[in-house]
Order: sequence, then structure tokens, then C-alpha cells
Amino acid sequence: MKKILIHERVRKINGGFSYIPTRFLTSGFLESLKQKELLLYLFLVIVSDRNGLSYYSYDRICTTLEMDIEDYIEARNSLISKDLMAFDGTVFQVLELPEKVHARPAGRTDAYDLL
Repeated sequence: MKKILIHERVRKINGGFSYIPTRFLTSGFLESLKQKELLLYLFLVIVSDRNGLSYYSYDRICTTLEMDIEDYIEARNSLISKDLMAFDGTVFQVLELPEKVHARPAGRTDAYDLL
């Protein structure tokens, strides 16, 4: 049975609020992402509004995440192709999770796969 460990530190919604559905983990979305994709996805979830929208520029994202532009573009495009977010050139939208995880391309390996 679960119990609260520190009552004075129970999380509360104050101001903005972000969430990631449990299905992100249980349906395999987490393990389907490369490290930079996951980092960008989590950042966009955190900074987005209640509709999943964010207006952060690529230079602010790259600076905050200590990510070079090539890695940013690769991660962004991959998240779009995996149907996890949309981008119109200015605005990002974190999308409701799709029905299923988009399969990894054949032969793709990550550092995660090598552990």
C-alpha cells in the first residue's frame, strides 16, 4: 500500500502545470526515443501551456539544453515524424500520444541499446 512519505512536501498545482501520461512509459514511448529526443520532448512538455503550445526559439532551446543546432534539428524532426509534436516554424505543440509507438527504423542503435 502506498503512503505519503513527507506530508509537508506533497506536490501542489501552483501556476503552470505539466504532465506526462503514464502511457508514455507503459506503452513504450519513453524507450523509443533517443536521449536528445527525450530531452527535447521533456523540455517542451515542461514549458508548454495547457494546449501543449510553446513559443521557445531554437537558440533558447539549444542554450538551455546545451544542445547543438544539428542535434536539435534531428531531435525535432524525429519527434514530428513520431507524431509526438507539431511545429509550424514558430510554435511547437506537444500532441496527445498517438495510438501506438512508431517503430524504430531497422538497424538503428543508440547508446541506450548498447548498455
